[in-house]
Amino acid sequence: MNSYKTGLISEFIARIYLRLHGFRILRRRYVTGRFTGRAEIDIIAQKKNLIAFIEVKHRPDTITGLAAVTAPQAARLRRAAETYIAQTGWMGDARFDIIVIAGGKIQWIRGAI
Repeated sequence: MNSYKTGLISEFIARIYLRLHGFRILRRRYVTGRFTGRAEIDIIAQKKNLIAFIEVKHRPDTITGLAAVTAPQAARLRRAAETYIAQTGWMGDARFDIIVIAGGKIQWIRGAI
């Protein structure tokens, strides 16, 4: 299976996992400013007054998954999230999470970025 298909499956698993934890999925694969240095946010989910911007990684282990989110990528994700918040007028709390799927296990790191 290629990395694109693996990524799609991992994002699907992450969405199910988030739903099981009470989150409502607002957007998936949110892209803004494709050619202006912005980024794609894998999942945007909401639970009560919290909106979570979630990056999903499928890696051999959690450490490798966390290391896959580089500082430049994190900055692009923040800018994309700011755009989403501005477009929707969101007034609640927000955070950035990473979900790493490694070795058949799901590791959810809240407030990771």
